[in-house]
Amino acid sequence: MKILLGIIVMLSGVVGGFSQNFSGKTNDIVLDFKKPIRSSLPISLPSIVWETPQMEYTNTQSNSVEIKATVYSDIELSSIKIIIGDGYASRGEKPLDLKPVREFHIQQSLSLLDGQNVVEIRAENVQGGIISSSRSILMGKDAIADAISIDRKDYALLFATDQYDHWTDLVNPIDDSRSIAKVLREKYGFETEIIENPNQEDVFIKLSEYSQRKYKPQDQLLIFFAGHGYFDEAFGEGFVVARNSLENDKARTTYISHNRLRGVIENIPSDHIFLSMDVCFGGTFDPVIASSRGLESVSENDMEFLVRKLSQRTRKYLTSGGKEYVSDGIPGKHSPFALRFLEALTEGAGSDRILTLSEIKTYVEKLKPEPRLGSFGTDKPESDFVFVQKN
Repeated sequence: MKILLGIIVMLSGVVGGFSQNFSGKTNDIVLDFKKPIRSSLPISLPSIVWETPQMEYTNTQSNSVEIKATVYSDIELSSIKIIIGDGYASRGEKPLDLKPVREFHIQQSLSLLDGQNVVEIRAENVQGGIISSSRSILMGKDAIADAISIDRKDYALLFATDQYDHWTDLVNPIDDSRSIAKVLREKYGFETEIIENPNQEDVFIKLSEYSQRKYKPQDQLLIFFAGHGYFDEAFGEGFVVARNSLENDKARTTYISHNRLRGVIENIPSDHIFLSMDVCFGGTFDPVIASSRGLESVSENDMEFLVRKLSQRTRKYLTSGGKEYVSDGIPGKHSPFALRFLEALTEGAGSDRILTLSEIKTYVEKLKPEPRLGSFGTDKPESDFVFVQKN
């Protein structure tokens, strides 16, 4: 009878007489049969969103770490604790001062022991609904150097142009870029920046700024272009069309050449760069495609996988087509490429919460013209650009 009751309660979401705990790490619901609830209504659970560290398993060679998280609840919160342990036993806990609120921001600097530490946040609301979520952090000078670093960051720089001085305007690039940036921020924790309707100079000034940044070994940078593209048969080269590019510029000096773009991006001092281009003739970014005739329109665990991918130099690109025109799409409906790219970002990270470029390719490869996935510069063939879900 007790087992049957537990099954009914877990399926219905109604806890008739007991408080309810939820673990953010395992997604298991645990019932506490010893503690009475404070309401006969179905229990509403709080939620915890980590900002730092975002990943469940990280390391740092420092002896202190800053944690940032936000606790949300539909009803008022009654208590929040930070519990520190080693994965087997608690070393202590710290209750946080809490007024009756439904949203609470946590920012704490913690001094931890060398070795393995588990930092758990446990929150309870006035109904007795309890949630906990934890991060495992390997601390100290002896922390393995090739583990996932606690302070790694992902960046996205998006250039979107739909208004032109000399070319016909487009309808979707800016909306596409804003939608992609939103998913990257909220789902994968990227720091995003969108440059809207840039001229040629704006593009290279911004790329120069990113070239002067300091990147840690596991930081990643995504660069995205949306707008007009052009291929010049005489030069045998593709171009991104800037807002101020002249339509009849035979020397193409007002355009952004793929050749220059490759060189500038290659020299950005981030070890992991992914370039995506939703522009016509974007596939000619690859010199092999540019010189060809135009076409008609594991067994390892997640930690080991990420360590392997983030230890290899990455210079990958994905374009919306090869050597042909691509559709801008219906106004307000995203371009076909952007729509599939968004679907991949939204749905593609499975139970392991990791999305790879090969998985993104499965979403876009049936488009006509077929998008191109390749590498440039000093890319390592075994490398990848990985999108890691925050929660």
